[in-house]
Amino acid sequence: MMLDAQFIKFLFAGGVAAAGNFGSRFFFSRYLDYEYAIVIAYFVGMTIAFILMKERVFFNSSKHLLSQILRFSLVNVLAIIQTLMVSLFLAYWLLPKLGISANVEGIAHFFGVLVPVITSFFAHKHYTFR
Repeated sequence: MMLDAQFIKFLFAGGVAAAGNFGSRFFFSRYLDYEYAIVIAYFVGMTIAFILMKERVFFNSSKHLLSQILRFSLVNVLAIIQTLMVSLFLAYWLLPKLGISANVEGIAHFFGVLVPVITSFFAHKHYTFR
């Protein structure tokens, strides 16, 4: 199956943004509880993502910048809920049930960041930047 070029750009931009999200969470965790660190880190990633998506992935949008920002934010509010739910479920329930005790928060957050990739692509393509 051939991947769409726009989707590949989306994955790359999203990967850069996810790295910013994931990496900054470790910094924020030094000063904040895990849950708050996830949320603040998500906003770091979201800022990186908006800039890259607008400039490199969905650059033909005819929508006004403010409309794009608001729609992007709405899509990402839904995505952060997905990220937080998956991260907390894995960190506090599934991984301990599987006997995993090392790096639980990092592993859980990594998978939490991956979850909204597909839903976000289609939401941004057909709603945010159309």
